[in-house]
Amino acid sequence: MFAIPLAWLQLKRERIRLLVALAGISFAVILMFIQLGFRDALFDSAVVFHKSLQGEIFLVSPQSNALIAMQQFSERRLYQALGFEGVESVSPVYLDFALWKNPANRSTRSIMVIGFNPDEPVFNPDIVADTAPIRTPDVVLFDQASRPEFGPIAEMFNQGQEVKTEVLGRQIKVGGLVKLGASFGADGNILTSDLNFLRLFDRRQKGLVDVGVVKLKPGADPEKVLKEMQANLQDVTQDVKVLSRQGFIDFELNYWKSSTAIGFIFTLGTALGFVVGTVIVYQILYTDVSDHLAEYATLKAMGYTNFYLLQVVFQEALILSVLGFIPGFLLCTLLYKLTRDATSLPVVMTTERALMVFGLTVAMCVISGAIAVRKVQDADPADIF
Repeated sequence: MFAIPLAWLQLKRERIRLLVALAGISFAVILMFIQLGFRDALFDSAVVFHKSLQGEIFLVSPQSNALIAMQQFSERRLYQALGFEGVESVSPVYLDFALWKNPANRSTRSIMVIGFNPDEPVFNPDIVADTAPIRTPDVVLFDQASRPEFGPIAEMFNQGQEVKTEVLGRQIKVGGLVKLGASFGADGNILTSDLNFLRLFDRRQKGLVDVGVVKLKPGADPEKVLKEMQANLQDVTQDVKVLSRQGFIDFELNYWKSSTAIGFIFTLGTALGFVVGTVIVYQILYTDVSDHLAEYATLKAMGYTNFYLLQVVFQEALILSVLGFIPGFLLCTLLYKLTRDATSLPVVMTTERALMVFGLTVAMCVISGAIAVRKVQDADPADIF
C-alpha cells in the first residue's frame, strides 16, 4: 500500500506545527548554505590571482605561506630556470600592501599592489587586456571588483574623469581598470609595472621577487620540466620552491585550510546547522508520533506491520526535508546576492553546493525519523485499549 498520503495527512493536520517545523528546517538549511558559501568564497577568492596568471610553473620562496605572507627570493633563480629545456620565458611578480587614499573622502585603506613587467604580460588577456598605461611612471590599473571603501574609482574612470590619488604618500594616476576581486586577505588590488612598484616601495631591492612565472614552449611536457627544476634547482639551491599550476593553487588553499581558523569555523558552523535541524525535526516527529500513538496501535490491530508504520514516519521525514529545503534555498540565493554586493566576495549558489545541502537536509530528517520511529514500535494495541 502506498503510504505517502497518510504521512502527508498527518503532517498537515496540525498546520501550525507543520509551519513551525518547516521554518526550523529552513533555518538549518540557510545556516548550512551560509557557512558553506562563505567557506567556498574564501577559498575561491584566495586563488583568483593564481588562476589569472599565464604560466605552467611557479617559483616561490620556501618561507612563503600565502599571498598575504610572501617572502622574497633571488631573481637569479628565474634566470637559471630559463636555462631548462622547454622553458620559453620567465617573469618576476612583485607583491606588497600599501595604504590607498580614497580620492572622494581622503580615508585610507590597505590595498594589495602587484607589479610585473608590462613587456612580458603575466595575466590572462581577459584580466589585463592592455598594459600600455602602466608603462608610464606612477600609473596603475585599478581592480574594479575591489571593495567600495576605496572610492568610486570605476565610476569616475568610466565617466572620463582623471582619477588621481596617493599610495604610500606618492601621487599616482589610474590608467585603466581590471577585474580580479577582493578576498579575505586583500580588500582590493592595483596592478602596475615593476618599475612603478619599486618606486612605491623604494626600500625593496629589484633583484628580490615574490613569485616567478615560468611559461613553457608549445609541446613541452610540464610534468617533465617541473621534475627537472625540482631536482636541479629546488633541491640544489634550497632557497626556492618549484610548483606546478595546481601546486601553486594548493599552496594558497592549504594556508587558509590548515594555518587559519576560518575554514574550521565555517565547517563547524555547517555541522551545528545540521545538528540544530536534526533536533528540530526529531521534536516534531516525536510529538506527531506520540499524538497519533492510538492510531498507530489501531493500524497494528488491523494487521499492518511495523515496517509499514516505519515507512509512514520516514516518509514524513522526507516530506519535511523537501518542503523545508525549498524556502531555505530560495532565501539563501537572495542572501548570497546581498552578501556578494556588500563584500565583493564570490558568494554564488552552485549546483554542487545545492545538492550537498539537500543531501544533508534529507540525512538530517532521516536520522531524526530513525530516532523518533522507536516510539512507533512501542505502539501495542493491548496497552492502548
